[in-house]
Amino acid sequence: MSSRPPLIINRLDAERLQRLIDAASDKDRFVADALEEELERGEVIDPEDIPEDVVSMNSRIQFTDLTRNRQMIRTLVYPHSLATTEDGISVMAPVGAGLIGLRIGDVIDWPLPDGQEVRLRVDAIFWQPEREKQFHR
Repeated sequence: MSSRPPLIINRLDAERLQRLIDAASDKDRFVADALEEELERGEVIDPEDIPEDVVSMNSRIQFTDLTRNRQMIRTLVYPHSLATTEDGISVMAPVGAGLIGLRIGDVIDWPLPDGQEVRLRVDAIFWQPEREKQFHR
């Protein structure tokens, strides 16, 4: 991966993500392994200390897939919340996993299971639990 900006991850998110990674099926192993690498290189901090410009779980964000020149607005959720989140993208989906911990303006080159890479840029965060003092969401 040519572009890997520094990451900041909420401690509670990191713990929940590690449990997801540990329980991942063979089908989800590629994404789980990539996500685990991100957790290992990220700076894990308390939820109260997360800056407002960092993508955390349940953040509603605008990002651009620079590879396909496509801008999207999605809420980054755990897989079990997909059914109840209209614009949800799972953190266990290849693109979703690439967004966690990035800051507004960050660009990351992220691997896809088919061997391709996607280049993602975080454009805005419309809602972030930590900014709203929802530390246990």
